[in-house]
Amino acid sequence: MIRTVESSPHVSAPVLAAYSYCEAVTGQQARNFAYGIRLLPTPKRRAMSALYAFSRRVDDIGDGALEDKVKTARLEDTRALLARVRDGEVDEDDTDPVAVALAHTARVFPVPLGGLDELIDGVLMDVRGETYETWDDLKAYCRCVAGAIGRLSLGVFGTEPRARGAERAPEYADTLGLALQLTNILRDVREDAAGGRTYLPADDLAKFGCSAGFDGPVPPEGSDFAGLVHFEVRRARALFAEGYRLLPLLDRRSGACVAAMAGIYRRLLDRIERDPVAVLRGRVSLPGREKAYVAVRGLSGLDARHVSRQTVRRHA
Repeated sequence: MIRTVESSPHVSAPVLAAYSYCEAVTGQQARNFAYGIRLLPTPKRRAMSALYAFSRRVDDIGDGALEDKVKTARLEDTRALLARVRDGEVDEDDTDPVAVALAHTARVFPVPLGGLDELIDGVLMDVRGETYETWDDLKAYCRCVAGAIGRLSLGVFGTEPRARGAERAPEYADTLGLALQLTNILRDVREDAAGGRTYLPADDLAKFGCSAGFDGPVPPEGSDFAGLVHFEVRRARALFAEGYRLLPLLDRRSGACVAAMAGIYRRLLDRIERDPVAVLRGRVSLPGREKAYVAVRGLSGLDARHVSRQTVRRHA
């Protein structure tokens, strides 16, 4: 069982200010993520914001316009900062609010900070322009940039006392991260292509006649682009089905947070499945009212109860 601290002792003014900064970053730059974490109690919400703000910094370096060697140097500087956090060398009066908030989070919750090292490793793969021949290759990348975030988040959420199968919670959190990342890859296929990046496995692209890439609003001539998308959607759905087994292991509000974030991405996946070519025309997204509905559904526990019933049937 993974335990967490539900309520923290007095938090100093500098640390509160650092958390406020991280929450502002999260609210401005992570609309889908923010819908989920607003369902958490304050200590957990702050901790998740700190994890997001640090992760956002890493992603922004990788996605920026700097030369690759400069990106690499900055990522290694960020890794050095993470080492300072891990070693307890960041004081409350440090000038970096993200470091201050992350250091406090690491003292209060058992977050595996090595997951942030994995994130840096994954972004370095982007900087090097790596491509992926097979799903196993892509899965290794997704574990770095998303599965690790799932495991970090679990350190904040914790698992319920006496929850059956709680020892597999890190595995489920990792798998759910993979599901979200594969959905992201499908949604952003045109945007990534414009930036010179291809994430979908070369084996899959070749199988569906899409090896030429995606440089316009229509699929490559003679390709089965819809077939490719539906193939990847089925893969993502299988990952969601496995990852959702995490929900019954969490307390109500942590489960609601996960259900809200994952539910938003599952609905994105539904939209992509209905109109595969839409991802070549622009970014597929959900309106705010639909995100709010997903958040309410998560808070009601409907998804967690559904997964629990399925699990009971499997073991009957």
